[in-house]
Amino acid sequence: MTAIIATQQTIVVVGGGISGMTAALEAAECGKEVVLVEKSPTLGGRTALLYRYFPKLCHPTCGLEINLRRLKANPKIRVLTLAEVTGISGKRGDYTVTVKLSPRYVNENCTACGACAQAVETEIPNPYNYNLNTIKAAYLPFAMAYPLRYVLDPSIIGTSDAERAKAACKYNAIDLDQKEEIVELKAGAVIWATGWKPYDAAKIQPYGYDRFPNVITSVEFERLADPHGPTGGKILRPSDGREAKNIAFIQCAGSRDENHLRHCSRICCMASLKQTQYVREAYGDEGRSTIYYIDIRAIDRLEDFYQKVQKDPTVKFVKSKVARITEEKNGDLVLHGVDTEGYHRYANTHDLVVLAIGMEPSVPAGLIPAEVVADSSGFIEASASGGVFGAGCATNALDVNRAVQSSTAAALRAIQVINQAARAEA
Repeated sequence: MTAIIATQQTIVVVGGGISGMTAALEAAECGKEVVLVEKSPTLGGRTALLYRYFPKLCHPTCGLEINLRRLKANPKIRVLTLAEVTGISGKRGDYTVTVKLSPRYVNENCTACGACAQAVETEIPNPYNYNLNTIKAAYLPFAMAYPLRYVLDPSIIGTSDAERAKAACKYNAIDLDQKEEIVELKAGAVIWATGWKPYDAAKIQPYGYDRFPNVITSVEFERLADPHGPTGGKILRPSDGREAKNIAFIQCAGSRDENHLRHCSRICCMASLKQTQYVREAYGDEGRSTIYYIDIRAIDRLEDFYQKVQKDPTVKFVKSKVARITEEKNGDLVLHGVDTEGYHRYANTHDLVVLAIGMEPSVPAGLIPAEVVADSSGFIEASASGGVFGAGCATNALDVNRAVQSSTAAALRAIQVINQAARAEA
């Protein structure tokens, strides 16, 4: 076990998505030492996987780029990627955080030239595109990845592919001897910002996500629409590659349901409203979007965006909880249910079905290696000891704006703990 130099005046932030980055930056820019710990090979989290934000439909790379610039320029932030917190012990103002570091097999000499990727033959599912396509087993997670350094997938270590990657590198950046390492960090406060994950759509049996290839989730649709996605931005059906011009969006897929997620996931309505505009951009007046909903929750200024979509003649709203989906021989999907505004049964055919999937915490509170108080959905409500703070979607289902606000608040609370500990020592 290796000790990393850190003190009780250090704040450890767990999770390097938009929430963790925000908390780390706010604390560091107030003069505090911060260690930012991220489980994946790069910062950015799920925000980096979005095509566009609502309501302005601007690209998230803009806000991400600004945060990365701030982070790179701040010497008070130390970033650990491929790092997972396995233990937190101690008390408010005096914690020891145990972190497992997984090998990247690529060191700081990497220039992101891509020679290693060209040399290897093995392909793996692409996590950046929710496994909708494949990438080489030597890869850069995405164009704006930080650190801007390639990764070798562990599956090729010990194979000829790994040796080919090493031979192709001109900068001696491939280190096949890297091993897993355990480090300990001292900290006065911990901010838990591990974000959210999509609910497992396969659990919603009537919708056939695991049986019908043309039933996909909203996060997968987001990648389909992105020019950097698996189809180059074309909205194509997974079953046959045909353009999907008649698309159904099913709201509350797993949310507000005692059999799945009890809570409202908050962003799903806005995500579907936004995605109808992707369809319009792709096909103009030829595209058709139908939103099947219980009710639409467009909060604050987002109501204007909702009203804009309502006026779009290519978008139809059906007030109904879809009962089930069946598949026809050509891959088309038939949605069955009752329109509760007219109380008539329907069997509507669509090219593609998009499930507005619910949000749940990436790390349920019961699995966090610290004493925290959780709600019934596993989101953090408070710290039992008063020194571990939830931030962003670790605390609730939030959009980006509210996640940033939550993370700023968590940083301020952590700073208070650090300051109080410093006064106690003085």
